[in-house]
Amino acid sequence: MNQTNTENVLWSGRPKQGFMIAPRDTYMIPFSILWCGFAIFWTVSATSIGSPGFFTLWGTMFICIGMYFVFGRFIHDLIIRRKTQYFVTDTRIKIAKNGSETSIPMGQWSCLNMEKFSDGTGTIRFAESGSPFNNDMSVWVQSLEKTPQFYRISDPDYVLDLLSNFKNKQ
Repeated sequence: MNQTNTENVLWSGRPKQGFMIAPRDTYMIPFSILWCGFAIFWTVSATSIGSPGFFTLWGTMFICIGMYFVFGRFIHDLIIRRKTQYFVTDTRIKIAKNGSETSIPMGQWSCLNMEKFSDGTGTIRFAESGSPFNNDMSVWVQSLEKTPQFYRISDPDYVLDLLSNFKNKQ
C-alpha cells in the first residue's frame, strides 16, 4: 500500500514467518497422528484381506485427510502467512490476506485485545474471537481465523499503543 494524498501509512507489518506451532497444536498434533495412524491401519487391513476396491479408495481418502492434518496444515499456514500484510493508516486498519482485503475505519473496531507469545510476537484482535471450532478450517490453520486481527506481529506493543492513542484522540 503506497502513501496517498488522503491516507498516510503509519505502520505496516506481516505475521511471523516460517514454521510455527500454535498453543492449540498441543491437542491437534496427537489427534492428527491418531487419525492418520488409524486410517493407515484400516486401509492396510482392508486391502490385505481382499476387501473390494471401494474400501481401499475410502481408506486412501482418510489417509490423505490425515496427512493434511499431520503435515499439510503447517505448509498451508506458512503459505497464508507469507501472503498476508497488515497496515495502519491515519484513516483505517487494513488486512490483506489470500487475495482479499479487510478494512476497518480507525477506531471503529468492536474491541482491541492483544495476546503476547513467549517469542515476543503478539496478536491484536479487532473483534471478539469466535470458538476455534466454528465450522471452518481455523481450528487446523490458525491464520485462517475469520476474526479481524494482526496475527503474530513482531512489534505488538508499539502497534497497540499506536491504535490506542488514535482511539483516545477521537
